[in-house]
Amino acid sequence: MLDRLQAAITDAKIPVGRSIADAFIWLQDSFIGFFDGLEYGLRQGITALSTALITPHPLIIIAIFAAITWLLQRRFVPVLIVTLCALFALNQGYWLLTMQTLTLVLGSCFVCMAIGVPLGIFSAHHPRFYRWLTPVLDLMQTLPTFVYLIPVLVLFGLGMVPGLVATVTFAMPAAIRLTELGIRSTPVALTEAATAFGATNTQRILKVELPWAFPQIMAGLNQTIMLSLSMVVIAGLVGAPGLGVPVVRALNQVNASLGFESGAVIVAVAIMLDRMLRVERQA
Repeated sequence: MLDRLQAAITDAKIPVGRSIADAFIWLQDSFIGFFDGLEYGLRQGITALSTALITPHPLIIIAIFAAITWLLQRRFVPVLIVTLCALFALNQGYWLLTMQTLTLVLGSCFVCMAIGVPLGIFSAHHPRFYRWLTPVLDLMQTLPTFVYLIPVLVLFGLGMVPGLVATVTFAMPAAIRLTELGIRSTPVALTEAATAFGATNTQRILKVELPWAFPQIMAGLNQTIMLSLSMVVIAGLVGAPGLGVPVVRALNQVNASLGFESGAVIVAVAIMLDRMLRVERQA
């Protein structure tokens, strides 16, 4: 009897995979012009950013990184760490690949923050919407990246663009969640005082809630960067240039030297970006 029940359950298989595949085929057939235009726009933006990072002399870019770190941190130690990490990537002969990886990371972070921060603000002011959004964010972060990489390849082909789209899908929940947390944690006394002085909703968001939530938003940016870097190897598998390429090559060739060398550069880039953008709320 149990065997018949099991057979009945397995015979009535829910066509989850087939339905999703059919949905993506329909998207590809119905909106091919939209996806081609999106792919073209993203590719142009990525090319412009890559050119801006690769064209100047490496030492000039390192000096710019150090200057940005000093403007954000106002401390010598982070500037030194950022400079040493960038020099390490140059010393190992991975400068071009590092700039290509930074193009992917910065591009994905720009898209994530441009979409994630407004969504986080809206979610903080609309708890019912955020309750509906939470399962979607959970799915975006827990679904194996190789799974949603397949439809991305179908829609955008090989190259930097599918790597960017996959990275944005994986990293955006961090920006949304931390922005929502920062806005929601704004003290009620501050918002009530702003309202009492006649502030509109927009003024309250811009002049009270966003300044209070700024450290949380920067933490979201930091997490987005770290998650984007974790996707470097995945992007290399779909044809995106960068530090993921030598890692994939080392894996295929079982080359420990190349793998640890490129992996160390990825770690150096992660440390550099972390020290550059870390922001703490002042007591």
